[in-house]
Amino acid sequence: MPKIIGESLASHRELTRTRLFDALGSLMAEQAFDSITMSQIAERAGVGRTAVYNHFADKEDLLLAFMEHEAGRYAEELSRALAGTQDPIDRLRIYVRQQALIARHFHSPTSGPLAGSVSRGTAGRLRAHGALLAQMLSSILTDAMDQGLIPAQEPEQVIPLIHATVIGGRPTPTDPEQRRAYLESLDAFVLRAVGARQPAHAVPTIAQPHATEPLDGAEAPGSLRHSAVG
Repeated sequence: MPKIIGESLASHRELTRTRLFDALGSLMAEQAFDSITMSQIAERAGVGRTAVYNHFADKEDLLLAFMEHEAGRYAEELSRALAGTQDPIDRLRIYVRQQALIARHFHSPTSGPLAGSVSRGTAGRLRAHGALLAQMLSSILTDAMDQGLIPAQEPEQVIPLIHATVIGGRPTPTDPEQRRAYLESLDAFVLRAVGARQPAHAVPTIAQPHATEPLDGAEAPGSLRHSAVG
């Protein structure tokens, strides 16, 4: 009988799932998703191969659960960070900045490294996880319009354009100086696009969600670098 980790069967299952998520995330930071095997995931997680199948039917099933977990965690952390900022324009700037810094393996499968690596059904379900972030951005834009900070516009039309600009364009540079210059240009570009005035102050600093890359180029705790939520 497999060794139980945790204080109960429920905590054992949760800890095992966490280990599998961590294992998949670290492997995706190192190699393409379609080259990862269930045996690799089990070995990296420190569990038996059969334990993986006790939780997930196959690799794509594990990926869907992993991305749902990470998308929810990222959205919750970013939402808490945004709650401390009252100005909708500053919230928009923070949102754009954090989306630009998100680790690449959290990106949408239509534009990130997962493109062509998963089935069409899985890709569609992965895209649906971006709804959490779309709702957050819609709220920011609506608040900005209500306060007369940007012209009236349809959020559902603007949101895909913002996401395409931030996530679908060039990768955010890894060199610290190039990265800062790029992020400043991105900030100015998005604000002009929605009709907002550029503030004189810098983008407010927040506690970075775990999925984002640090500005100084150092490894952020819990971040998974360059191996797709937006």
